[in-house]
Amino acid sequence: MDPEKGPPPEPVYDTRGIGGHPRGLMTLYFTEMWERFSYYGMRAILIYFMVGSTVDGGLGFGVKKSGMIYGTYTMSVYLLSIPGGFIADNFLGARRSVLYGGIVIAVGHFVLAIPRAESFAAGLVLIVLGTGMLKPSISTMVGGLYVPGDERRDAGFSIFYMGVNLGGFLAPFVCGYLAQGVAFKAWLARSGFDPAHSWHWGFAAAGVGMTLGLLQYVLGRSKLSRVGRPPARAVRPWRVMFLTIFATFALLGLVLLSDLVKGFTWIRYAYLGAPLAAIVWFGLRKDVTSKRVTAIFLFFVAATVFWSIFEQAGSTIALFGESLTDRSLPNGGNFTVLGHTFSVGSPFPASWFQSVNTAFVLFLAPAFGWVWVRLGNRQPSSPFKFVLGLVFVALSFLIMVPAARLSAAGLVSPWWIVGLFFLQTVGELCLSPVGLSLMTKLAPNDLVGLSLGIWFLASAFGNKLAGILAGGFSATDAGALAHSFLVQAAWAMAAAAAILCLAPWMKRLMGDVR
Repeated sequence: MDPEKGPPPEPVYDTRGIGGHPRGLMTLYFTEMWERFSYYGMRAILIYFMVGSTVDGGLGFGVKKSGMIYGTYTMSVYLLSIPGGFIADNFLGARRSVLYGGIVIAVGHFVLAIPRAESFAAGLVLIVLGTGMLKPSISTMVGGLYVPGDERRDAGFSIFYMGVNLGGFLAPFVCGYLAQGVAFKAWLARSGFDPAHSWHWGFAAAGVGMTLGLLQYVLGRSKLSRVGRPPARAVRPWRVMFLTIFATFALLGLVLLSDLVKGFTWIRYAYLGAPLAAIVWFGLRKDVTSKRVTAIFLFFVAATVFWSIFEQAGSTIALFGESLTDRSLPNGGNFTVLGHTFSVGSPFPASWFQSVNTAFVLFLAPAFGWVWVRLGNRQPSSPFKFVLGLVFVALSFLIMVPAARLSAAGLVSPWWIVGLFFLQTVGELCLSPVGLSLMTKLAPNDLVGLSLGIWFLASAFGNKLAGILAGGFSATDAGALAHSFLVQAAWAMAAAAAILCLAPWMKRLMGDVR
């Protein structure tokens, strides 16, 4: 019998890996680390490449158009995870989906590395398609390494999550330096290369990262032989698959319609309008399932608002860091280590700011895990954790109001952005980990997949709204920029206040789910 198509063997405890975990955990750890390296490395320089002038090798799109494209791209990454997960569960299996998705992602980055205008759209499409295949499947495989009831599971996911953030931390330094580094551009010029093409060296580095992840994934495939197999079924749900793909691309088509046709911008109001209508619809019903679905959509709205601010890190905050922040380094960016002098140039690349959030996650996530365990049953309820997440993300934009006003007098300190990322990371750790867990707990047994899809959709809509909001960024009008930060902070605070007021009702809707 073909081992790829045969029924999986009975699960066993595998304790031969690092720290007594299954051996396959580190294979998946490094696969995800390099995939996130490629994603965050490319994303760290994407907005700069789009707004950069054509003389400097950029696309010269302008802020509004760049924000629109950036939002649609980051939205699509989450949106395509819905059909990608369905295809993996019902056709390919998670193991093949990770392999095929990684290959497509790597090709997409290398296409971006080609210095031609037509390569840009093709590269983004390939990365979106590949990430949609890989993203949901690799987490499924991590869970599959542990048998039901295995107490190592949570610790295994924590280790895996650290790999995600390690890749996200390292990538902007590497890809950002190659794309924007003063010293690297000088080296390109001395070596006979066009320094205006430095962007494409950054994109290529992202492709190399994904390739390294694929190589170690293939070499470690024997450690994953017990997980991620294709489903052993005679009948495949082809009809449901085509409906899922059609619905996903129909939604994406509506988003593109709202972007490209002026008379259809009203569609954007549906990002929050549709889930609010669903809350009213299900909230009027009395059965247990409808109550829980109502709670799911309430959390959906809160998460959408949160991500719409948080995900401006790679757009609005990235542009603020480049245009309005003092990034000069001492000694012109020359450093001596162990008697050897090297130079990164001054100012440092603005894309390096994108590593700050993941650095804070690496430091703060263990502390948050320890606090929640210590509190036990006394820890805040899920609605209140969402309130905390919204409050902290609101505060992060609130502190940018004086920073924006100060920019009228000259470049401001980079510590404003560091402070923003600290507050956003605290908010992320309050809201993000609990969200996915809530979806699985609240969903009826026959709607778990749909509920997870709704959670991905909240991230998708939040990313799209972030791109739209970033389109209004202006580095020349400090008053308007400060007003924008203030208004968005007020909306997040209003959402937090609404969830706080609705918390007693939400707890009743959730029943015995905490």
